[in-house]
Amino acid sequence: MPDPLSTSIAATLQAARRTRELTVSALADRSGVSRAMIAKIEHGDAQPTAVLLGRLSAALGMTLSELVARAEGDDRRLARAADQPTWTDPATGYRRRAVSPPAGGLLELVEVELPAGTEIAFPADTYAFIHQQIWLLDGRLTFREGATEHTLSPGDCLQLGPAAPCVFINPTTAPCRYLVALTKRPGN
Repeated sequence: MPDPLSTSIAATLQAARRTRELTVSALADRSGVSRAMIAKIEHGDAQPTAVLLGRLSAALGMTLSELVARAEGDDRRLARAADQPTWTDPATGYRRRAVSPPAGGLLELVEVELPAGTEIAFPADTYAFIHQQIWLLDGRLTFREGATEHTLSPGDCLQLGPAAPCVFINPTTAPCRYLVALTKRPGN
């Protein structure tokens, strides 16, 4: 049984697709996610992974944080820690907390906890319309950006370059925690 946030994310995804006058087939073509999977997600029959949500939100011209904020349906400018929506990837345990107030703005802050020994890969199109920086708070993170690999220690901050396939890797036996600051690129 899906949790209320997952149900709301499914409805928000479907509404965003319809607002853009996209068919399921058109969204599948743009995102690389199968029509069957999109239909399952929209009907609440499948709980999407972080990678699938990243691909779908990017294909809709939204960040994953925007999708979650819209699903929350909240317009407050203050986001109390206890009220910040948290979403957990059912496949990996990757936990994503939308730190920024849901009312939106140019800057989004997202706290991520990546479980020990976990890798999450995102295609380049996920990053095509956003600028982001990663600030490692705890643990160690290996970040593969195309052919370049960066190893981050607590306090290190990495600005991502041009859109490239990216892999977040926690090579340790303990979780790592990092903050992602992102904005849409001009014109998006």
